[in-house]
Amino acid sequence: MTAVAPRSTVSQLDRELETEAINAVRVLAIDAVQAANSGHPGLPLGAAPMAYVLFTEFMNVNPQNPHWPNRDRFVLSAGHGSALLYSLLHITGYDLSLNEVKNFRQLGSQTPGHPERLHTAGVEVTTGPLGQGFANGVGMAIAERFLAGTFNRPGHDIIDHYTYGIVSDGDLMEGVAAEAASLAGHLGLGKLIYLYDQNEITLAGTIGVSFSEDIPARFTALGWHVQEIDGLDTDRVRAAVAAAQAESERPSLICARTTIGFGSPKADTFGVHGSPLGPDGVAKTKEALGYPLEPAFYVSDTVTAHFREFAMRGAAKEAAWNQAFADYEKQDAQAATALTLALESKLPDGWDSDIPSWETGAKPISTRKASGEVINAFAAKVPNFIGGSADLDPSTNTQMKDQGDFGSPAAVLDPSAEQGLSGGGWGFAGRNIHFGIREHAMGSAANGMAAHGGVIPFTATFLVFADYMRPPMRLAALSDLKAIFVFTHDSVAVGEDGPTHQPVEQLLSLRAIPKLITIRPADANETADAWRIAMTLDGPCVLVFSRQDLPVLDRAAALGSLANGAYILSGAEGDPDVVLIGSGSEVELAVRAAVMLGENGVRARVVSMPSWELFAQQEERYRAGVLGPAGTPRVAVEAGVTLGWERFVGERGAIVGIDRYGASGPGAKVLEHFGFTAQHVAATALRLLGKDDLATKIESA
Repeated sequence: MTAVAPRSTVSQLDRELETEAINAVRVLAIDAVQAANSGHPGLPLGAAPMAYVLFTEFMNVNPQNPHWPNRDRFVLSAGHGSALLYSLLHITGYDLSLNEVKNFRQLGSQTPGHPERLHTAGVEVTTGPLGQGFANGVGMAIAERFLAGTFNRPGHDIIDHYTYGIVSDGDLMEGVAAEAASLAGHLGLGKLIYLYDQNEITLAGTIGVSFSEDIPARFTALGWHVQEIDGLDTDRVRAAVAAAQAESERPSLICARTTIGFGSPKADTFGVHGSPLGPDGVAKTKEALGYPLEPAFYVSDTVTAHFREFAMRGAAKEAAWNQAFADYEKQDAQAATALTLALESKLPDGWDSDIPSWETGAKPISTRKASGEVINAFAAKVPNFIGGSADLDPSTNTQMKDQGDFGSPAAVLDPSAEQGLSGGGWGFAGRNIHFGIREHAMGSAANGMAAHGGVIPFTATFLVFADYMRPPMRLAALSDLKAIFVFTHDSVAVGEDGPTHQPVEQLLSLRAIPKLITIRPADANETADAWRIAMTLDGPCVLVFSRQDLPVLDRAAALGSLANGAYILSGAEGDPDVVLIGSGSEVELAVRAAVMLGENGVRARVVSMPSWELFAQQEERYRAGVLGPAGTPRVAVEAGVTLGWERFVGERGAIVGIDRYGASGPGAKVLEHFGFTAQHVAATALRLLGKDDLATKIESA
């Protein structure tokens, strides 16, 4: 999509209509905040002029079809200013009625306090936690460049659009925005344009209280194209956005100096950031703007018609794109089919046909290595699968061989130098993203990629660093974003790196996030099944893999599968004396403990439980069949905190876990030190059965 020129020259602009249109957006916003007696009027009053210019003169979207694939994306990273976005969406013709604007922040309305994806037409991502939207936009720009690099053909730029955003002082203070800005500059995302609402006010005071950075200098150093303008001057906004569009090799930051609460009695004070103006303040603001005091939520027919011209242009843009796509399909039907599948979030037939399986008794293999083999078995068949790690490809085994590295084609690289493990060149069609040591931005960018659509993004790092990624994983679950988060080095078996790198509480913290599916497979074959699940889910998924090698388990007598969340691995016949439940690497301990118990006349059932969430989705009859009748003695074993397992072991249960931090030493020795041995698991079961003497004998053998 070519750059969009401003709608006319400055001398021809109808200044009165422009001013009335901008003020209409302002007034809708402050009336909505006042009606709710809750919200943030300051940003809408100050940022309305640049938002008006962006929406009416530069944005290529179709309000009648908010999901048109080649639309420009807009992110209100400063999500507290949601009243501005809702006013614009309503007045430009999106499916957002005036009644919904009037019901701002009310229970069940389409206008929640902060924008929510899939809740309001035209909202691309859920924003509110500052900095997240900034990083989401970087992910959107990555997705756009990747799809263009992969599917465009000479003369057919079928994917070609911009990602715009309004970001705030608060956004730029957050660390995730700094990480994301660094990544965007490094990658050369030239179709990313942010308007920085530089009002120099935060919730608690003027910006000087906590923030004194030279933002233009910082972003210039990060490789961004930077401009400084008066954000209340629409002509300067027009010129700046046009100049940003003309810059193709660097992302753009337009530092737009604005006045928070413009026109209100509280203008340029922190008091207008997050508090309604009050009836008197609303009236005085309307008087200052020269806007009718009554009725509330008033928009003239002239202004409405002016904004609806924007909607008509958007419909025409989409129609032209549909014709362009038909021509593209004629030239390359195979590429068009693949792109259509990607945009519809569908997997190609047979995508998983080459995924390997492992024979029982085969050489032990860590689940991280098995995962790498699985990824490379299906990657070639799923051309929109893209992602990478936080500088950990050799350890997480997530590189896609011969699929190239994602980055600007203009990057100057020594072709003789080793650039990574993936091979296959460098450019926007590359599928291995080197996120660098930026876990927070990595997760948030993956969310933006998923929200953009057309790609299946994944990330990878060590499980202990899930703490750096918790905000984007929570938002992925909240927003139903299809992103896959891979974590390796999943327990104290990490060994010599010690407790700083040994996850203990992380598994539980991930399981605590509603709507997030967490899977910790026990061996290579469960790993293959885990990937099948992750690739076919509609929402986010966490995959947790071991560092150490694990045996390939015998599933010949298994009832159920990983898809059930938990299943009987062995000992299905009759009611057991005891049920041993494990996840991940500890399932193998349960298997060996069951053998020991059997040798001592105890019937033990082994249950593999890779996913609490998938198990919870099963019918009660199935769950009871796996865990045995109520009152059955059960032992859960997992190299993590014990909290949460009590729901599965029941009233006659015990948990073999670790409720403290780990220790530095060889991984096997560390596991043994903390009681992760088959003998200890068997002895724990025996004590539940009242066989204390036998338990002591086995444990001391």
